[in-house]
Amino acid sequence: MDNKLMLMIPGPTPVPEAVLLAMAKHPMGHRTKEFEAIFAECTQDLKWLHQTSHDVLSLAVSGTGAMEAGIINFLSAGDRVLVGDNGKFGERWAEVALAYGLNAEIIKAEWGQPLDSEQFREKLEADTDKQIKAVILVHSETSTGVLNDLETINRHVKAHGEALIMVDAVTSLGATSIPVDEWGIDVVASGSQKAYMMPPGLGFVAVSPKAWVAYKTAKLPRYYLDLGKYSKNAAKNTTPFTPPVNMFFGLQASLQMMKAEGLENVFARHKRLKETTRTAVKALGLPLFAADSAASPAITAVMPPAQLDAQKVRTLMKKRFDIALADGQDHLKGKIFRIGHLGFVCDRDILAAISALEVVLRELGYEGFTPGAGIAAAAKFLAESQS
Repeated sequence: MDNKLMLMIPGPTPVPEAVLLAMAKHPMGHRTKEFEAIFAECTQDLKWLHQTSHDVLSLAVSGTGAMEAGIINFLSAGDRVLVGDNGKFGERWAEVALAYGLNAEIIKAEWGQPLDSEQFREKLEADTDKQIKAVILVHSETSTGVLNDLETINRHVKAHGEALIMVDAVTSLGATSIPVDEWGIDVVASGSQKAYMMPPGLGFVAVSPKAWVAYKTAKLPRYYLDLGKYSKNAAKNTTPFTPPVNMFFGLQASLQMMKAEGLENVFARHKRLKETTRTAVKALGLPLFAADSAASPAITAVMPPAQLDAQKVRTLMKKRFDIALADGQDHLKGKIFRIGHLGFVCDRDILAAISALEVVLRELGYEGFTPGAGIAAAAKFLAESQS
């Protein structure tokens, strides 16, 4: 018979039944008082999630669209920007910056390594003429499972005084604490298909008062992604263009679930799932691509030894157990596999995935572990974490 598909990838992530049922309702007019009430609740709960009292704007885009909007609304062609690049998505924001004619200086790190915050500090401190207009970086680099040190890099940006900080938090927002107001982060982009526990279709951009000052003089072209329009309309609990109404039904339900769980509990769950996964994979004798000190709460990248084909692991996991794992990207395609533990994922899901992985490894002839070692390590960690 057909098994239940189990998404253990960094997005789209599993969607709770309550969210799916909410989205199955008949649509309503988006210029009605009824929709305005739902939109208002979503906006307030988005601010709760972002730990901000300022704008969090909703757009009918993917995470890429949210991040592009965050870049183009506050900068002008020729502006000098620093872009962190240690994976597929950092590389993407460098491409976007160059496409819009920004003077982008790339601060690179090897894939699997975190960005070096000292390189940002040196560049920012050397900029005595305050020519750097923005620092653009990925918080959780989905392609490698690395969590960059946003807090430290942001501190260097704040010491500069003039530059904005623009953050791709697509797989970190809702998985780890990003206190937007406390840290003074200017632009934060995220997407519905990650920790929000929804299908793809909505992007979110948090905007600081400092960024709105830059908006007034920014010259890059924008129309549909003009965040000023979204801000003015959000103040009236509406949108400048037709929104995906049913997605807001789902957003309302997902944010209610997150509030019921509690913000600190949401973050603690993601941390526990990350550490359980990493503990179990190590017990299976499989190398991890990112170091423990820079591990993403959303995804764990595994680099199997040469005798074990990563693509065969993914294929057999899907064929035998209907569990989807993610492939590597670009030059890592077929060389690593990635286990997602983001959004609507619980301890039981990790135990099931590790058990299935043990079976697959045995079927592929891998003998680098004692049978049962992975699930035993996971069970032990979970038991101790609850004591």
